[in-house]
Amino acid sequence: MIHRFPVRVFYEDTDMGGIVYHANYLRYIERARSDWVRQLGNDQNAMRDAGIVWVVRRIEADYITTAKFEDELMVETTLREISGVRLTMDQIVKRGETTIFTAAVTAVCMNAAGRPVRLPAEIRALMQG
Repeated sequence: MIHRFPVRVFYEDTDMGGIVYHANYLRYIERARSDWVRQLGNDQNAMRDAGIVWVVRRIEADYITTAKFEDELMVETTLREISGVRLTMDQIVKRGETTIFTAAVTAVCMNAAGRPVRLPAEIRALMQG
């Protein structure tokens, strides 16, 4: 299943050259991941209240070409792998059919003490379902 999340490039997203500042792609894919887990039924506020939060452990990113002010982008998120302790997703940012950015993102859950914990079974079921 592919989750799609639209993004419009605002002026504040661009650098002096009028192109999207590199760090903003990380913001775009974060928003898409948050929307994806929310749409799956994962209540991140309830998780936090239970002492568990999502944390990005690793991102491997490839900046292929640029996006510019007023571009309409689409972030596509797909689940690559899920285990007892981690979730790996592929995320692609496109302008039309043109891929402009790709990332492989690994996320884990941590407790309030900052220690990794197993992904809750209900979350694994939501993601695999």
